[in-house]
Amino acid sequence: MSSVDRTASRLVTFERDVSGPGTAYLVVVDNDTSSIFHLPLSGAVVIGRAPEVELRVQHASVSRRHATIRVDDGIVRIADLGSHNGTRVNGEPVSEARVMASGDVATVGDVVLVLQVSQPTTPARSTLGEAQWRRRLVEELERAVTFKRTLAVVAVLGAKPAQLTKAVRLIDVVGGGDDGQALLLLPEVDRAEAQEIAERAVAEVEGAHAGLAMCPSDAVDADTILLEARSAARRAKPGRVAAPHEAVTRISLGNREVLVADPAMQRMFALLERLAGSSLPVLVNGPTGAGKDHAAFAVHHWSGRKGPFIPVNCAALGPDTLLDSELFGHEKGAFTGALAAKAGLFEAADGGTLFLDEVGDLPLAVQAKLLRTLESKTIVRVGDTRERPVDVRLVAATHKNLDEEVTAGRFRQDLLYRLAGARVVLPPLKDRKCEIPLLAQAFVGPEKKIAPATMQVLLTHTWPGNVRELRRAMEFAAVTAPDDTVEPSDLPPELGGTPDVPAPATAGKPVETRRTFRPIADELEELERRRMVEALEAAGGVKTKAAQLIAMPIRTFTLKAKQYSL
Repeated sequence: MSSVDRTASRLVTFERDVSGPGTAYLVVVDNDTSSIFHLPLSGAVVIGRAPEVELRVQHASVSRRHATIRVDDGIVRIADLGSHNGTRVNGEPVSEARVMASGDVATVGDVVLVLQVSQPTTPARSTLGEAQWRRRLVEELERAVTFKRTLAVVAVLGAKPAQLTKAVRLIDVVGGGDDGQALLLLPEVDRAEAQEIAERAVAEVEGAHAGLAMCPSDAVDADTILLEARSAARRAKPGRVAAPHEAVTRISLGNREVLVADPAMQRMFALLERLAGSSLPVLVNGPTGAGKDHAAFAVHHWSGRKGPFIPVNCAALGPDTLLDSELFGHEKGAFTGALAAKAGLFEAADGGTLFLDEVGDLPLAVQAKLLRTLESKTIVRVGDTRERPVDVRLVAATHKNLDEEVTAGRFRQDLLYRLAGARVVLPPLKDRKCEIPLLAQAFVGPEKKIAPATMQVLLTHTWPGNVRELRRAMEFAAVTAPDDTVEPSDLPPELGGTPDVPAPATAGKPVETRRTFRPIADELEELERRRMVEALEAAGGVKTKAAQLIAMPIRTFTLKAKQYSL
């Protein structure tokens, strides 16, 4: 269970709607678990181990009243309360109250707090350097997005704002961050011009280094573009200017590679790596399509277990009998159609990891049998009485609030205790906007470019389907784009794309249209592969079920799955 005090009146689970303007929350990593704490629209939150504090944690390195976070007019500030082990933001000690931006990482003792803002905030006018600069940034971003123009943000480490004034133009805005960074706002520039200005600024101060982020190709809101510039600056070497893609972390998981740029996601995968070495069952919370399967596979990969990784979508296996048989197996004649004995997924995962996706959809009868299996480390096939020992590491995932499901009587509390030895929360894609350009380019492939106008569409979409929706949109665009650049019209209709139809004739004269053609066999192969991928996702990776969903013989499905490297 989470180590954050669940009796705290301000603590709500991740399923709460965080789509309101200016809504901010903390991803809290305490010991071997993580949770979410929503910040108030205004006021202060005290962090510590004392019973009366608003955000209560249990790690011994944290003082009783360790630090405070105050929210005023959309500005989030953190201050240390004279704690024993101190407070840091992005690795730097906090001596006085300082502003935090979305994506900043604070450490309170050994507890990690990652600030996330679900919507771009508009700071109030203030005499503070960073707040005033951020207000101007919001205004310039609105102008750039409205009139399809570009701008750049540069974060410079190791230099004071006054030292950089000679390097910039008259229209540029120089600011000072509360963390000592110099901030440059460069309207009406392309990437080459911005790079030149940033390099001049870095050259003004020996040892300075900077990060450069562009609108709209990297971000279109204040929080994300500033986060990307700062993250890139921290990765840059002295005297150099880094781009956001240089701040990405590529996590290799065997035959998988996961791109991570958001600080909260980087901390989540670091937590998963620690948890993998233990025997704790892990419960992954997050919205549909946010990457819970990657999180589960990471636990398996880093655990070093020699057996297979077996995923199963509990919501896609139909009635209780079928689900019971799939998980635990059955004996010949156990039910109509059971013509032969069959081992279940628990036996198939022996020595490895079983990933139960959407575990909140398990029927109560199957929940009881699953609990018995977890307690005894044995399974009983349907139609049999023998107990068979299994050695399985269990990882579960759900988009539901299982605490609420327990209260409603739809989920067993004792099973929840067994599944949630450690909890990990994945933020939705709309709160990880710095990852959208990176993922979009990876999904569309290296042979195609994404036009700035297209990237603006991607960055302003709410992505209710999260990473899965983004992947399908870019795979669609890769097929429909007639040349090497993905334009907004190449996107799916729900993102504003338009069908490729000829314009109507005018004045009785036909309008000539240019169309490009590809071999129909190539298009059919792409369609077939996409449908097979979608069927496998819907079936939780079970090939037999996936083949049934698209009416393809299982032998053909298996052959083509190898052909397409699925």
